[in-house]
Amino acid sequence: MHRIFLILICFGLGVPCSQAIEIYVSPTGDDASDGSAAAPVATLARAQHLARQSAGKAAVTVSVADGVYYLSETLTFTPADSGSERWPVTYRAENEGGAVLSGGSKLDLQWRPYRDGIFTASTTPGLTIDQLFVSGRQQRMARYPNYDPEKKTEAYQGFAADAFSRQRASGWADPTGGFIHAMHRARWGGYHYQITGKNADGDVTYEGGWQNNRQMGMHQDYRMVENIFEELDAPGEWFHDSSNNTLYFMPPAGVDLDQAVIEVVRLRHLVEFDGTADAPVRFVTMQGFVFRHAARTFMETKEPLLRSDWTIYRGGAVVLSGTEDVQILDAEFDQVGGNAIFLSNYNRRALVKGCHIHDTGASGVCFVGDPDAVRDPLFEYRQKNDLTQVDRTPGPKTNNYPADCSVEDCLIHGIGRVERQPAGVQITMARGITVRDCSIYDCARAGINIGDGAWGGHLIERCDVFETVQETHDHGSFNSWGRDRYWSSDRKASQTVIDSEPQFPFLDAVETTVIHDSRWRCDHGWDIDLDDGSSNYDIYNNLMLSGGLKLREGFRRRAWNNITVNNGLHPHVWYNHSGDEVFGNLFMAAPQGARMPTETAKGKRVDGNLYYAHVPAIKDRYAGFGWDRNSIVADPKFIDPAAGDFRVQSDSPALKIGFENFAMDQFGVKKPALKRIARTPEIPALDVKQEMAKPRSDSGRIGIPTATFWLGAAVRDLKGSDFSAYGVSQEEGGVAVSKVTPNSEAAKAGLGDGDLIQGINGNAVKRVDQLLAAYQQLGENTLALKVVRNQQTIALSYEHAPTIVFESASNPDGFDNLILQGPSTGKVDAQPTPRNESPATLTDGKIEMGYGPVFANSVTTGVYRMDLGALKDISAITSWSANYGGVRGAQRWTVYGCDSATDPGWNVQDHSKFTPLTSIDTRAASRDAFNAVSLRSKPGRSLGRFRWIIWSVTPVTERGENTAFQELGVR
Repeated sequence: MHRIFLILICFGLGVPCSQAIEIYVSPTGDDASDGSAAAPVATLARAQHLARQSAGKAAVTVSVADGVYYLSETLTFTPADSGSERWPVTYRAENEGGAVLSGGSKLDLQWRPYRDGIFTASTTPGLTIDQLFVSGRQQRMARYPNYDPEKKTEAYQGFAADAFSRQRASGWADPTGGFIHAMHRARWGGYHYQITGKNADGDVTYEGGWQNNRQMGMHQDYRMVENIFEELDAPGEWFHDSSNNTLYFMPPAGVDLDQAVIEVVRLRHLVEFDGTADAPVRFVTMQGFVFRHAARTFMETKEPLLRSDWTIYRGGAVVLSGTEDVQILDAEFDQVGGNAIFLSNYNRRALVKGCHIHDTGASGVCFVGDPDAVRDPLFEYRQKNDLTQVDRTPGPKTNNYPADCSVEDCLIHGIGRVERQPAGVQITMARGITVRDCSIYDCARAGINIGDGAWGGHLIERCDVFETVQETHDHGSFNSWGRDRYWSSDRKASQTVIDSEPQFPFLDAVETTVIHDSRWRCDHGWDIDLDDGSSNYDIYNNLMLSGGLKLREGFRRRAWNNITVNNGLHPHVWYNHSGDEVFGNLFMAAPQGARMPTETAKGKRVDGNLYYAHVPAIKDRYAGFGWDRNSIVADPKFIDPAAGDFRVQSDSPALKIGFENFAMDQFGVKKPALKRIARTPEIPALDVKQEMAKPRSDSGRIGIPTATFWLGAAVRDLKGSDFSAYGVSQEEGGVAVSKVTPNSEAAKAGLGDGDLIQGINGNAVKRVDQLLAAYQQLGENTLALKVVRNQQTIALSYEHAPTIVFESASNPDGFDNLILQGPSTGKVDAQPTPRNESPATLTDGKIEMGYGPVFANSVTTGVYRMDLGALKDISAITSWSANYGGVRGAQRWTVYGCDSATDPGWNVQDHSKFTPLTSIDTRAASRDAFNAVSLRSKPGRSLGRFRWIIWSVTPVTERGENTAFQELGVR
């Protein structure tokens, strides 16, 4: 007391005191003591009270001895606890990792056998148990299906479609208080629900589902329930019956309950720094502590973030709000139930360094600003601003957000043990955040996620990020969104404004975000994924080991001097004149464009790259758009790729394109204690392409494509990462629509470019063949469509849609509906010249068993053309075929009309001359010896006014055999 009294006298006299203040805390201390080394206090709360008397007037160190400190309430630092740059305040563990700050409590239980390996113990009335720890290890609530640690990348390490079915729930006496955990329908994170009981029909009732900002409903299969007494059937599971004050537990093998330490959780937040921008908590450091026993918060994850896929809970084991120069150093966050560290709103120069963050229920470190600091904020994906009216002032509206903060030299793993939309480091509504020298792995979703472009200036360097997107889908080890002021889910709306205001995309992304000298591996998505709208990025000196580089909608992304092992560039849905540059990289696969490139959506420069492959043409996929004209195909001569050294040798041809080696031994944590225990990614064996993979079906042109048309619009299947581009799951699928011309039947039905059809008249449609088959069954009914537009489901209907009639017959005279009415007056020719018979036989009024004028095997672009002699309104187009050899009766063709007064030629790809009507594929239909199919307009309607009708046919067997057409008819 004499030491503290002396200091207080100095301050009272206004005399600077050079003596540093030291306060000691020990589990064996006494809060009535003076806090000296000889007489330590027992609690941090008492030490804080003593430290506050000198804070900011002398350097204060609170030294905490080894032991477990059970916090009865959250330890809260206010501006009154602030130090200064000259006189900082430090709370430190005497031995790093020796002092444990616990938000739980220790239970003294008397265990007794129950049944089937389960033990019970009586608990104190009023006790609530959210988590149970046995000798330091978290146990699992009774759940179905059981947890299997070997299923590391499987949802919840065990899922079941019947997790809460009526049949399953029939065995539960009262599931009230249980939880449902379910993946998002498209696996974009997950949902959580609390069970409220069962209704009169025996169905489980529940509430929740607000944990994901893309509300599309839970996945039909990926589900799990917990905290159900009847599901307690596996070692490590427990259930607490609070109504009877009884704890049930099935101990794992080797656990002696009489000797085990039993702990439960009480607090959500262990430590809070609670200030404001005007009165911040300043220059306080916490160093060397273990933070343990923070409650799960998944049912409080409700706050939507700016049109990202996230909602969030503003809290964690340690929460910083309104701080300057606060540091969390050399700490361990051990199995906390929610976020580990949360920096909310105003924070400046916060530093998280040397920490080991593992097995968190949610995220590792979160930087999240105030939405009121954002100009024209929107929150749900489908919300849209009036882009002509938004504020044109660049940057934030207030200073209430994290800025100039850092996460350095940290080991972060086991992220998202409860929630499935977490990140090792999450950044949103923040500026100038640095993530440096961090190892991040074993994450349910992203390793590092930047949720928006507000306000950029972030720096990601020398990080090692892998084993990410473990249980989810369509994401990256690094993931970002940029659904900022300029961005709309209606791309055309954004593009219109940007065309006249090129700086519009940079109103929020005002500073460049840099990602460099880091190693990434994502086996269930992309290594680096710049998703919707992400703008103003520099990406260089990165080693990508699996998923490659994805750049979706956005502006001014520059990627150079990167290495993508066994993969390459994934350009998705770029805006026109985006200014993107991709150069000087080492790729091992051709670009995989999604709905691009086009003449205007091709960026500023994609060139000067090296492609490591045994396929010289691998660089030429998009040469027609000016891409890779100066790129090379060569062996880069990696020094030791098997050992992870992808530097190139001194005579490497990569050096000729300007590539420069970068360090391969500087990824991840540097702190010796963490580096010793940190894992590193598996280095893949090189897969040097011997042939070029087929281009994506929605890529820009490569050669002359064979298109499928329906209602006059081009349609195609989704493949690979197309599902990401359209925002649907692979289970849902769909048929993408493009080339919708104003006068086409598709346009009249309300369809537009970029629509995705998922249903026809109640029938699910996942692929083009299902679309055509369902349409052929439409008959005279009104066409009803389920369509996804801008990732939102809408319904369309069209009563005037043309119909398709198909009929089989055992003999030429056996048709009841599609009866041949005699010779046609049209003149038919063909290209190339068919075999067997003359094309003239297609209008002779005869159907026979034979080849007819058939195209040779493997001819994939055969065309029959009928000249009607004059323009006519067309109401029906019909073709008859013979099932010669048992394989030639199926018909597979696309029909076009042409109104040219002179010979139009044969290039049906020229849509200035040829109007596509529809594609027909009868291979799946039942057929007899003869088959006929007809495209017909509704009564009083027309298929169009044409002089020429063209059938472009495709082989109908795997051997390349073509249809044996017998007759063609037009009326």
